[in-house]
Amino acid sequence: MQACPRHVSTAIMAAMELYILPLGNCCCNYEVIAPGIADGKRIHIPVPAYLIHLDDGSLALVDTGMNRVHISDPDHTWGGTPFADELVPDMRKEDSLLWRLAELDIAPSDIKYVINTHLHFDHAGNNDLLKDATFFVQREHYEFAKGNPSFPNQYWNLPALSYELVDGAITLFPGVEVIPTPGHAPAHQSVLLRLPETGNMMICGDAVYCQENYDHDAWESQADPATAKVSALALRDRAERESASMIYGHDPHQARTLRYSTQSYT
Repeated sequence: MQACPRHVSTAIMAAMELYILPLGNCCCNYEVIAPGIADGKRIHIPVPAYLIHLDDGSLALVDTGMNRVHISDPDHTWGGTPFADELVPDMRKEDSLLWRLAELDIAPSDIKYVINTHLHFDHAGNNDLLKDATFFVQREHYEFAKGNPSFPNQYWNLPALSYELVDGAITLFPGVEVIPTPGHAPAHQSVLLRLPETGNMMICGDAVYCQENYDHDAWESQADPATAKVSALALRDRAERESASMIYGHDPHQARTLRYSTQSYT
């Protein structure tokens, strides 16, 4: 593993394009994403990943969703643990990353880069499929997650995978910037995209679960609520300055308004 260089292409071959890949849902109590609003109510929250066609024609993913093993075995990750009832994957065969990529005639070997906002099971669950990719993760987060059972290492901490560890905010590619947003986890990162037609879009990851976090000042379900609130407010300010649309991590209401693959944002 090594420090991350600045990846900038000089040959512009295509305009950047974003596909939101729907990778199933996770069943949980409402308070997991927005405490104090409808505690005890069971909901299904969306689990997406984001495919980016970069300007030079190469392909990048932001996050990789839940492992496809959950299609047949929802309890595979958390069965027998305190999280067994708190986080229950709900996936069909169509919700696997392999299926969603195949819909776009893309093989896992075609993915050149992966940006993990963080390494929880629903954001790094298919890292193991992408052995030809370079993975970008904040250094502090990677070190925190190694060996930590809250970040199931079997999906991402693998000898065959190549990680480049970044330190703070950096422009990884033209139009793709990562922004540290700690609170949900140490050194969580969000991603700012600059699309040529749609305009700027902010992929929040779990820095912001849903709009109700802002509306009700509801941050207590985050690992470090005070830090998460500071990050989320700063992220919103940045989005406003950049005129960027914010895509929240797991908002079931916003999910109904988004354009999913095989449609795209350009």
